[in-house]
Amino acid sequence: MLGGAGVLGSCKPAAHRSEGNQVEVPDDLLPISAAGYQFPRLQALFDGRIKIEGCDTHFEKMGIGDMNTHVFSGPQTLDVAEIGLHPFMLAYGKSKFRDYTLLPIFPLRLFRHKSVFIRTDHGIKEPKDLIGKTIATPGYSSTSLTWIRGIFQDEYGINPNEIQWITAAKDSAADISGQVSEFETFIPEGVTIQAGPAGKDESDLLESGEADALFHAAEPRAYVEGHAKVARLFPDYRKVEQDYFSKTGIFPIMHAVAIKKSLLEKEPWLAEAVFNAYSQAKGLAYDQMTKMGWVSDMLPWYGQELENTRKLMGDNFYSYGIEGNRKTLEALFRYSYEQGFNERELKIEDLFDARGLKLGEAG
Repeated sequence: MLGGAGVLGSCKPAAHRSEGNQVEVPDDLLPISAAGYQFPRLQALFDGRIKIEGCDTHFEKMGIGDMNTHVFSGPQTLDVAEIGLHPFMLAYGKSKFRDYTLLPIFPLRLFRHKSVFIRTDHGIKEPKDLIGKTIATPGYSSTSLTWIRGIFQDEYGINPNEIQWITAAKDSAADISGQVSEFETFIPEGVTIQAGPAGKDESDLLESGEADALFHAAEPRAYVEGHAKVARLFPDYRKVEQDYFSKTGIFPIMHAVAIKKSLLEKEPWLAEAVFNAYSQAKGLAYDQMTKMGWVSDMLPWYGQELENTRKLMGDNFYSYGIEGNRKTLEALFRYSYEQGFNERELKIEDLFDARGLKLGEAG
């Protein structure tokens, strides 16, 4: 794998100002390593159509749990990595983690009403019916679970302490997300969580009836396989999520991009170079969606869905930068504090590099 302290120590290029933007880039390419999901919005970085200016970049495909572990407690050979936003907040607040800092690039954003699954025979018809019930999860402190609990408290008045929690020993979606990392299983004081039986994943708990419902970022095996008594709490989650956005203006952020702090201190131009590259790669994905998405995607009404999304959320509905995302970020920071994860409510300026606070997208 490329990157790491040894590589950086031997690379001291002179800088020059590139044409077309304000990035100070080196004359010689700086070798760096990066990791993330191979989403369409990142594909151009993986295949080299878009390059991080001034860098010779090696991109590696990894699951989020594995990237979290690598950055927080692993070898830290990655210079740039997709990272779970709430685990990063916990690492910063609970373990005084400062080895990496964040750039306002958000590779994964998802509404979360779709992520609530229930036993249809356990008397759950609407959100308030979850009070007093047992809810399973493979990672209590993950970003997705923190969002769900916060949304349910804000929108439906359900306090997390009014629910019985059980954590699964395994995750049926581990092949997608990677192994659950340390800061996805953190339990705040005052919350009682039962450990699930050894060998059972969250889907097993729902199928057996040991759990009444499930909060999970991915679709659990029981739902995917069509278990007769497993369903979503919100069957028409699309409408519920669109109504939530119309009301709040919040498009929940799951992942950000972390960059090694020691590297950025040596090469401060990297903040803008990395941001620009990720933004340009996303721009190519937008172009594909607009020009050829309705042909290349197999969904028959893809074009109509794209038009409806832009009408509701704007053309740059997957925006990067602090501007336009401050309300969303501050909502998650508040949820983390209210749910007992951090002793104080963290601020954007705590987690994001100062250079990154000024970065934004045109249009």
